[in-house]
Amino acid sequence: MAKVPGGLWQNLIAVQVYGANTGVGKTVVSTLLGHHFARRKGNTRWLVRYIKPVSTGPSDEADEKYVRRYTNQPVATLFKYDQPVSPHLAVRGVKFIPTDAVIVQKLHAKLKADARACAMSKGEMGISLVETAGGVLSPGPSGTPQADIFRPMRMPVILVGDHRLGGIASTISASESLLIRGYDLDAVVCFDDGGKHENSKYLKSHFQSNGIPCFELPWIPDLQNLSMDAEIGKMMTYYDETSSDRSTYKLAGRLIDSHVARLRNLNSMSSRTKNVIWHPFTQHKSVEKPDDILTFDSAYGDYFQVKHTARSKQGVVMKNEESLLFPAFDASASWWTQGLGHGNPELSLAAAYAAGRYGHVMFGGATHEPALTLAERLLKAMKNPRLAKAFYTDDGSTAVEVGIKMALRASCKRYAWNGSAEDVGIIGLKGSYHGDTIGAMDASEPCVYNKNVDWYRGRGYWFDFPTIKMSKGRWFVEPPPGMGEDFGPTEYFEDLDRVFNLEERGHSPRYEAYIESVLDSLVTEKGRKFGALVMEPVILGAGGMIFVDPLFQQSLVRVVRRYKFVANSSTPEDADSWTGLPVVFDEVFTGLYRLGRFSAASFLQVHPDISVHAKLLTGGLLPLSVTLASESIFQAFWGDEKSDALLHGHSYTAHPIGCHVANTSLTQMQIISRGDLWKGYQKAWREPATTDAEELHFTMRGEEKGIWSMWSKKTTTKLSEHPLVDHVVAIGSVLKVSLRDKSGSGYSSTAAAGLRDALLNDVTEHATRVHCRVLGNVLYLMASMNSKDLNLVEITLLQQLSKL
Repeated sequence: MAKVPGGLWQNLIAVQVYGANTGVGKTVVSTLLGHHFARRKGNTRWLVRYIKPVSTGPSDEADEKYVRRYTNQPVATLFKYDQPVSPHLAVRGVKFIPTDAVIVQKLHAKLKADARACAMSKGEMGISLVETAGGVLSPGPSGTPQADIFRPMRMPVILVGDHRLGGIASTISASESLLIRGYDLDAVVCFDDGGKHENSKYLKSHFQSNGIPCFELPWIPDLQNLSMDAEIGKMMTYYDETSSDRSTYKLAGRLIDSHVARLRNLNSMSSRTKNVIWHPFTQHKSVEKPDDILTFDSAYGDYFQVKHTARSKQGVVMKNEESLLFPAFDASASWWTQGLGHGNPELSLAAAYAAGRYGHVMFGGATHEPALTLAERLLKAMKNPRLAKAFYTDDGSTAVEVGIKMALRASCKRYAWNGSAEDVGIIGLKGSYHGDTIGAMDASEPCVYNKNVDWYRGRGYWFDFPTIKMSKGRWFVEPPPGMGEDFGPTEYFEDLDRVFNLEERGHSPRYEAYIESVLDSLVTEKGRKFGALVMEPVILGAGGMIFVDPLFQQSLVRVVRRYKFVANSSTPEDADSWTGLPVVFDEVFTGLYRLGRFSAASFLQVHPDISVHAKLLTGGLLPLSVTLASESIFQAFWGDEKSDALLHGHSYTAHPIGCHVANTSLTQMQIISRGDLWKGYQKAWREPATTDAEELHFTMRGEEKGIWSMWSKKTTTKLSEHPLVDHVVAIGSVLKVSLRDKSGSGYSSTAAAGLRDALLNDVTEHATRVHCRVLGNVLYLMASMNSKDLNLVEITLLQQLSKL
């Protein structure tokens, strides 16, 4: 995944020339446009450049030689191979095979040089024609399709149609391959074959009905049986005449107009947004200027493409040769949803397939393959014998709300409570937050998210708990301030594996006694009623990335399941039925590989009765959520009347596109979880292995190979030793940095805001700019499941922290 700016400059039009197939005339179109712009009449002088990123075949047949001959303009080939075969075959036996990232970075450097040449020639505009090899999906040297290699720069495209028999189908297919990858198709070009196949006529009608201009160019002269001099003369005449042809002027004008319109739109988006958009989690009084609103042009892999402002936050004026877009690492994983990178072609194709097969179909009393397959695989992958049913909703908050409805009905039915008339609450953890719908919001204690919501009631009790932190290079479990007598003193651990080795740590009589004493006070003495235990396993996300001692959470579940919330209540005979209270795990954030495992419940070695999932479910592409429930929970809604049923649903419940994308996403993440990338991260956190027995222990546990992070152990330790850092946490794809703030922690703190802004606005050369979010004094970074080169972000983080 290339870290490279988008291909957009103020005074340079960079356009890619793709072909619907090989041999359709891409080089002729490139040459014609080069010839035209070099001689274009008007007040603007045009600097013309031609670039061939990858070329194969003998030098005397190279496209660059042809283009130079007929345009008399500078040309460049970035990577050249002698064999006249596909690039992925031409590199066989070659010592250096460029990666996709190297190709794109070298192309950007060449285009930047072209933009610099425009800037040095006052009053000039430039056009750089980037001609690909073969068809749209022809492989590059690595075997990756070209459309995917060059996607990070997302340059506008001219598609040269196929004039031959069957060319209509190949041209339309090529256009759809480009569109599904997020390219802007500025123009389709067809050659007039004199009415032989009439491809041009059909394609012109097809594309114009879809809002894409299609241009017909004069037929290429017949050069058979001509001498070299005669051939050159005939083609020169063709280019001289055709470059001033009306159709060529229209095609060139389309490229200019599209460029101007794109600049105008991009430059006005922030001010237009300020006028009409109400942003989430935003105090709009603090949004003083339009430039305070980031403008995203696109995203690919781990990076957003963000619009530059004319002047940076440090006062640096942007140079003309710089792209108007810069890549910013998406360090919040787009609010924790991103799993397989932005613009993932496999997910896009899956969405298109399901959209074409189904669109959306209603789900009441019906079924379809994507939803059924997803439910079956989730229930199986959870490895939880309690879970038996899947209920689909649209987002994490709603899925939690459904889980709470399920749990409260089950408790009220078993204990003969009237939940509508009696005050029945939930048990949870302090600092937890489960979403913005009213029911989910009521399952959290008063906080910045809900205390000003007029319907908020806060129905429950939230336990204090010990937390896990790394400080000064050491991991420790720390009780809340002033609660050492209840939870015991701070404990130090050599590594996270020992914190999570619950078998070795054993049951905690101190934790369990504390929990029982609190429940006795609430239930026995005060007569309060509770219908569910609701908590996020391991990490409380929105509450500030709070890392909970897993032994406390395990103890809480154990006590709640054996506690008598109603005197003389009986225990179900079925071992998989809920007891005490239904246990609801909110894994919206922590589940589906976010912490390095499929389910965060496995860290606690506990099987919940209800498990809630969203965020990573579709790899970050579409909203979808699911609430998994046990058979005993399901039976609480079994009855003769419709009113006994779970009367909850959405128009887009179990929408087939989301379900099919989720199946594709889960397959990809499962492959990644077992692949070399993750093995490398896991190995780095285990080195040096303490004993052979430990290594065998990790191996035997399969997926659960200890506790590890995609963020390096070295960087995590360094951060924990920094004088401005209170503590850090690293697990799976999550890195939390809690900064010291003398005025106090929490959401009122602004301690992390300066670091956040510095990470995004670093304009020093070669810096990795990072877009991240803060939670008061906490700055957190999050990666996709397939993120590589995170050391670039780590280096930037350490450098910026040292400047504070």
